[in-house]
Amino acid sequence: MLFRSPINVSNVVALLAQGKDRFTASEVTVDLAGVTEVDSTAVSLLLEWRREAARNGRRIEFLNLPANLTSLAKLYGVIELLGQA
Repeated sequence: MLFRSPINVSNVVALLAQGKDRFTASEVTVDLAGVTEVDSTAVSLLLEWRREAARNGRRIEFLNLPANLTSLAKLYGVIELLGQA
């Protein structure tokens, strides 16, 4: 799944619901190359998607994290939880 939108406080609840509806395969890849803007809620969203996947026995992988999202995840000390090194 390729995201082509911002991930911020104004749309994070809708994106959370979309993820629960769309992520039904045993392995899900989320390409974030099209993300245009992020705030700290983006980190929370990805972590919740990962928790949801784990609860349901699924694997989720995040590709092409934007630099600003990577910076936030490093700042919060959770970059490894997003599957990034």
